[in-house]
Amino acid sequence: MKTLEKDLVQRRERHLYRERLVLESPQGVEVRVGEETLLSFCSNDYLGLANHPRVIAAFKNGAERYGVGAGASHLVSGHSRAHHALEEELADFVGAERVLLFSTGYMANLGVVSVLTDRHDFILEDRLNHASLIDAARLTRAKISRYPHVDVERLAKMLAKNQQSGLITTDAVFSMDGDIAPLAELARLASKYSMRLLADDAHGIGVLGKNGRGSFEHLEIPLAPPAILMATLGKAFGVFGAFVAGEAALIETLIQRARTYIYTTALPPAVAEAVRASLGIVREESWRREQLQALVAQFRAGAQQLGFALSSSFTPIQPLMLGEAQAAVETSRCLRERGILVTAIRPPTVPEGSARLRITFSAAHTATHVDRLLEALAAVISG
Repeated sequence: MKTLEKDLVQRRERHLYRERLVLESPQGVEVRVGEETLLSFCSNDYLGLANHPRVIAAFKNGAERYGVGAGASHLVSGHSRAHHALEEELADFVGAERVLLFSTGYMANLGVVSVLTDRHDFILEDRLNHASLIDAARLTRAKISRYPHVDVERLAKMLAKNQQSGLITTDAVFSMDGDIAPLAELARLASKYSMRLLADDAHGIGVLGKNGRGSFEHLEIPLAPPAILMATLGKAFGVFGAFVAGEAALIETLIQRARTYIYTTALPPAVAEAVRASLGIVREESWRREQLQALVAQFRAGAQQLGFALSSSFTPIQPLMLGEAQAAVETSRCLRERGILVTAIRPPTVPEGSARLRITFSAAHTATHVDRLLEALAAVISG
């Protein structure tokens, strides 16, 4: 049996050791780490709302009205008017019959998968799914098959051989690659084979679609059975929490049976109030999404001129593939020496041999910021 110390040493030797940054500043495009002020390109605060004055004011007002803790689970005495209003507003926003709040996206995915499947069922999941979907499937003890990334043809063949009920799970926007799942085809297959489709749109909600409603709106797909939407509130919305959206019977079933909903304290009501303010901004200020698109286009054009091979992603997630973990760590270090913060992404977060810099953009970035990033990358690759 490995000792803990030996395992940690081996992680360091393989350039897989992870360390936490301690920020002295609010989340933003510029952050303070110790004595350094760094231009950050690794946050999921896509719309620049994590430190927005209107959201902060709503949080403060919520704390004044409701206090700082929910005190209990939703089904005991922790479900406040703030939670209820947010659920109704989110349901209206995404076009669903009902919405259910969860504390995190991880808990939401575990809750949905555990309720809809058991050891007698069949789960098919994209090979590059988020860890929360992978872990959720494992915990159900269902039969699990992973299909090649966004390979609808292969999935169709797997479904044709399957005689069990079950669930198809996928990221809607893949968190490390930035590409979008073929949701229309997945929904069609789910319907054909009497399956449900769970789409994790943590990185699409607020960002994609004319109104920011996410991947379903972007792809012009109605949010209706067999599809189920899970989305988070700590990325584009800049706050914290998650929700599941679907038909009324699904939401009521989750309230009755989802252990990750039933047996945990509700989000602080002040957080719900902050999200309500953030949702208002998402609805009102489409310029934030337009700014994101412009920044991504600027970066992609510049990176291609520098000779970088880019993925097909047009979302704020722009991975630069570097292969080995050591190369990713060294490139991240060199960028930091030039005042740019982009953390290295290494296995097991991504497959072996696909370590990368996961560059992300915020509507709070400017064209000048992107120029600084490109200049730093040019300096690094020139040695």
